[in-house]
Amino acid sequence: MTDPSNLDPAETSKFNQHASQWWDPEGPLRTLHEINPVRLEFIAQQTSLPGKQIVDIGCGGGVLSEAMARSGGQVLGVDLADQAIETAQLHSLESGVSVKYQLIDSAQLAQQRPGEFDVVTCMELLEHVPDPAAVVADCYNLAKPGGWVFFATLNRSPMAFAQAIVIAEHLLQLLPRGTHDYARLIKPSELARWCRATGLEVIHIRGLGYNPVTHSASLRANCSVNYLIATRKPVEA
Repeated sequence: MTDPSNLDPAETSKFNQHASQWWDPEGPLRTLHEINPVRLEFIAQQTSLPGKQIVDIGCGGGVLSEAMARSGGQVLGVDLADQAIETAQLHSLESGVSVKYQLIDSAQLAQQRPGEFDVVTCMELLEHVPDPAAVVADCYNLAKPGGWVFFATLNRSPMAFAQAIVIAEHLLQLLPRGTHDYARLIKPSELARWCRATGLEVIHIRGLGYNPVTHSASLRANCSVNYLIATRKPVEA
C-alpha cells in the first residue's frame, strides 16, 4: 500500500497505542462503547441495515463495524492504524460477527470501489486527518446513487473545549489525554458546507449528549459538543 497523503502519523499512533484495549468496556475507550448504541440508533433512524453494503471509514478496532454487522449489514471496515485493524480482525474471529477489514485509506478505496456502497459511515475520524473535506468527498464517491453517508465529529466550540477536552480528557480521564486537538474540531456549518460541495444532501443533524456521571448517551437537539450528520447522495448522481 502506498503512503497516503491525508494522514497524520501522530494521530494514527494514538489509536495504535490503545489497540489492545479497544474492546475493553472499562478501558481508556470506554466512552466509545457507551456512545456506540446511540450512533447505531441514529443510522437506523434514517435507513435499514439488513442486506446493505456498508463501509466504515476509520473503523479503528471495529466497535461500530461489528454493531452494524450484527444489525444485518455486509460491512467492510477500513483504517490506516494497522494495530487497530489487527485488533478488529481478531475480535471478529472471537465474536463470530462477520466483518471484512482492510488497511487502506478512503481515497484509495474510493478509486478502487466507487459507487459500491449503500451506506458509508465516518465516525470520529474527520477531526484527526489533515484534510477532512477530502475524506467527505471520498465518502461521496464511495456511496451508490441514493446511498446514505453518515458522519460524527466534535464541534469547535467553547462548550466542546470545556467538556470534551478539559473535563473528559484531563479531569475525569474518560478519554486518553491528547485525543482531541481543539483547532481541528469542526463546526456543523463547516461540515454541512463540505457535504453540499461534494453533492451530498444534508438530511438531518443531531447532537450526541453524554453524561459522565451516569455514563449514558442520547440523541439531542443541542449540537454544541458532539454531533452526527446524515447525508444522502442524490439518486441521479
